[in-house]
Amino acid sequence: MKKIILTADRPTGNLHIGHYVGSIANRLKLQEQNDYEKYYIMIADTQALTDNADNVDKVKNNIIQVAIDYLSAGIDPNKVEIFIQSQVPELAEMTMYFMNLVTVARLTRNPTVKDEIKQRGFANSLPVGFLCYPISQAADICAFNANCIPVGEDQLPMLEQAREIVRSFNHAYGKEVLTLPEPLLPENEACRRLPGIDGGLKMSKSAGNCIYLKDEPEEIKRKVMSAYTDPNHIKISDPGKVEGNVVFKYLDAFATDESFKKFLPEYKNLEELKAHYRNGGLGDVKIKLFLNNVLQELLAPIRERRKALEKDIDSIYKMLFENGKKVRKIAGETILRMKEAMGLDYEKLLKKEN
Repeated sequence: MKKIILTADRPTGNLHIGHYVGSIANRLKLQEQNDYEKYYIMIADTQALTDNADNVDKVKNNIIQVAIDYLSAGIDPNKVEIFIQSQVPELAEMTMYFMNLVTVARLTRNPTVKDEIKQRGFANSLPVGFLCYPISQAADICAFNANCIPVGEDQLPMLEQAREIVRSFNHAYGKEVLTLPEPLLPENEACRRLPGIDGGLKMSKSAGNCIYLKDEPEEIKRKVMSAYTDPNHIKISDPGKVEGNVVFKYLDAFATDESFKKFLPEYKNLEELKAHYRNGGLGDVKIKLFLNNVLQELLAPIRERRKALEKDIDSIYKMLFENGKKVRKIAGETILRMKEAMGLDYEKLLKKEN
């Protein structure tokens, strides 16, 4: 069975290097393989509104920014169908059916949801839509029969909840109508959850601790040079701690042996650099300058492609809208199969009576 791939991002700001190593790099590899039947990337504007209902312009304006980030990073619109979630109203209908299969208690136990509720300081002001967005994600996946979901480690609880919903639906209505999705994690474990430059557990647009794909060279360098390292590594001669050190975490994700040949030839690889840092005699400035060179090399072509794409915004909108029409037909077919299994296919009943 060939893969049907679906992945998505919320348009609440530009994409950052955490998105790149956590999902985009994987997406780029997948699009060059020939073992998939369909490949979808969704801009999840409806889900973004679950905690931005009072700031619709922020979500609306970032739709095009995220689309440009995709294309500038190398996503090929001839191989991948990029579309906007709100253009497929069938997803909302499917979400409603799924809501009847999930308890509030189960939603509140979801670790990702719990973390994000805490991060946003919701407490008694928690919107129902935000609590339910794991159900919405399950609808996104099921609508297109997706069986391969590229995710970061932090999204695994969300996908597991989607798998539970699929099992519940198929069991409740006695038919294998919906496809069970499987996660696809980045091979490099360092890429699965990239911390923020401040040492925060996760790079997050809302936390303001990101390096964005669109950042200019001087901004990248400023952020790298401010990155959290080992607070006890005061003198160059002091032994340094690699664990919990943001710069080394980023080097784990981005640096290759080729990077050392280009930018730091006195070391063969990252393990040699780590050993020197642990033993003492290696300053933070040196490793930060090395990381800066690595990231500048990665982000320069992405930034240049972005500048070219920004000259023809209308064609990107057109692509998104045309894709929305195409994928809506697929979601509609899935809804019909679900209704048939549930006994809600009223049109067939009317035809029988006539």
